[in-house]
Amino acid sequence: MTSLQMPQTAIRPPQPASPGATPRGVLARLRRRRDARVGLAVLALTTIAIYLGPLLVPYDPQATDWARLLAPPSLEHPLGTDQYGRDQLARILDGGRRSVEAALLVLALSLAAGLAVGCLAGMLGGMVDVVAMRAVDITLALPGLVLTLALLGMLGPGFGNLLIALVLTTWPPYARLARAYVLAGRDRPDVLAARLAGAGRMRAATSHLLPGAVTRVVAVGALDVGQTIVAITGMSYLGLGVQPPAAEWGAMLSDSRTHMADAPWLLLGPGAAIVLVILAVTLLGEAAAEAADPRRAR
Repeated sequence: MTSLQMPQTAIRPPQPASPGATPRGVLARLRRRRDARVGLAVLALTTIAIYLGPLLVPYDPQATDWARLLAPPSLEHPLGTDQYGRDQLARILDGGRRSVEAALLVLALSLAAGLAVGCLAGMLGGMVDVVAMRAVDITLALPGLVLTLALLGMLGPGFGNLLIALVLTTWPPYARLARAYVLAGRDRPDVLAARLAGAGRMRAATSHLLPGAVTRVVAVGALDVGQTIVAITGMSYLGLGVQPPAAEWGAMLSDSRTHMADAPWLLLGPGAAIVLVILAVTLLGEAAAEAADPRRAR
């Protein structure tokens, strides 16, 4: 009597059950969306402007010119000068680079922390899951603005402290999303097959669940880039972020308050830049969030 043998195909790790949620599938759907193309084009033009623009603007954003205080827009100063004679266009480009880089840094650190905590909690379970989720619940129970202000009160005003406070208050939603994705996928056929083939729990999660979790969380996080820029500029507007004389869009809006009647160009420049960038990242973020979910993709 011959013994039963397990077919070789039973131990070969199959492909993920939902290939539409892979990065390649998301990018393929994004390329077909008009709103994604528009958002990407506007964001690309804005990025080129803030990084290559300083090479074309022959003014130091910190240099003062007391002979040209509040000069109106002209060929020499396309967006005029501020109350210290500093070129407004040069400061908008310099502040834009600082604001966008800060928002991306906050988002990257928040996503990394949320993915790490959420995936570990979902795969390990037990006390790890309980402790991690209670920390997430406590953080989410407090209003984000109040918690950010409280952390800034302890750390003190400053751009670096503002970024730390924002990271500490923005990672919990990503942890909850990553945990939910891992919990929903622990019993998927490809994960179970990997475990039967001898892969450990963490290896199976890293190979089969982590790519999908990263895709979903990053797609959702793309929606928060605009919100993060608003938070950074808002705190700088209140004097809790970038400190003078460094340029930043929120701080520039704050400086323009006392000159709205006689120098409105001080308000229009950074205000238009904020609206343009937030519009671009919102279009791209909404398209990415829908493309990451095949059920919602158009």
